[in-house]
Amino acid sequence: MNILVIGNGGREHAICWKLKHSKDITNLFIAPGNAGTASLGRNVAIKPTDIPALLAFARKESIDLTIVGPEAPLAEGIVDTFRAEGLRIFGPTRSAAQLETSKAFAKDFMKRHHIPTASYEVFRAGEEERLAQHLRAASYPLVLKADGLAGGKGVLIVETEKEALQNATAMLRGDAFGEAGATLVVEEFLRGIEASVFALTDGTRFVTLAPAQDHKRILDNDLGKNTGGMGAFAPTPHMPTEILADVKIRIIKPVLDGMRADGIPYTGVLYVGLMLTEDGPKVLEFNCRFGDPETQVVLPLIDYDLAVLLRDIADGTLQLSRLPLHDANAVCVVIASSGYPGSYDTGKVISGLDSIDEEKEGVLVFHAGTRHDGDRILTSGGRVLGVTALGEDRDFAASIRLAYNAVSRIRFDGAYYRTDIGRKALD
Repeated sequence: MNILVIGNGGREHAICWKLKHSKDITNLFIAPGNAGTASLGRNVAIKPTDIPALLAFARKESIDLTIVGPEAPLAEGIVDTFRAEGLRIFGPTRSAAQLETSKAFAKDFMKRHHIPTASYEVFRAGEEERLAQHLRAASYPLVLKADGLAGGKGVLIVETEKEALQNATAMLRGDAFGEAGATLVVEEFLRGIEASVFALTDGTRFVTLAPAQDHKRILDNDLGKNTGGMGAFAPTPHMPTEILADVKIRIIKPVLDGMRADGIPYTGVLYVGLMLTEDGPKVLEFNCRFGDPETQVVLPLIDYDLAVLLRDIADGTLQLSRLPLHDANAVCVVIASSGYPGSYDTGKVISGLDSIDEEKEGVLVFHAGTRHDGDRILTSGGRVLGVTALGEDRDFAASIRLAYNAVSRIRFDGAYYRTDIGRKALD
């Protein structure tokens, strides 16, 4: 197969790494890719949202399967376009991707199909008075969510009515998240343990990957600003077999059934962000693509040909009822640029990558925000690298040590990382 992977982050590097283990791949292209993907295939200088150029490239290179990494091209309908031209592509249609691109759509969908989630209200520009009344009567803390895509940063937890009103008003005005916040979801604050489950589905049948836990806050002990993710581990001990089975029965299957009933069947990967509450698992959010950095810990645990799996899903012919997984664990520590998730400098020289023997050490280094400059590798993003350590069974302590030992050898000016990634697996 000739395969095209769209995107340039750590998620796409991890996807390419797993795909290279397939015996069915002839050529691998990445648009636009990064310094890490360049060693696995051919980077192509096409933006992920330049759908006409991607379509032309897929035709020219006789691409057999296109895999969409980021959310933006899904929101713009790349799957619809490719399918209309008879090209095989892995991902949901533009309408189905509303589960991620519109928080209001997702919440209304879950309410209509009786899928457990937090109670909520939706507000739009011009409804400031109704919003103020709601915030006066609310219990705190509350969760404010921008309806549209905000790069994983459109969620605020507010502790007081004053803080809620100030931030919610700024969101509706477009001052906080632009158009993404012009519609606002105000949600009940759920207490419990967060976890993530990925379902790979052809619209009817599905298989799940190892459940994972992300670390979204910039600082240790889950303090500071929300980010796209500072690390992850899998499989999380907080989601044993019986809880995962409950998620499949009460959440994933009803979502797929509900989408078909609504005339917008869902195909591709469905990321289910969960809060494991005392009343059972409840949905925090959906993503319509592989999460980042969770992809860097869940894909290495798959004991199956990823190219064949995604091809079958794109064809609507998934036969697996259970995805084989390695009896192992994975811990990923993200190394970010100083200042992230706010402003940060790029173009910093990265050193120490050649000191890590991935095969011998059981450590994988996935590039997220990097680029080549001759023989040098430079930073080009907020999240720069994801260092993933693989360990046997549930020995997370050993994997954590492996990951941080490798992290300590990688350097660039302003490098920053959390020091407590994976600790929750030991609790």
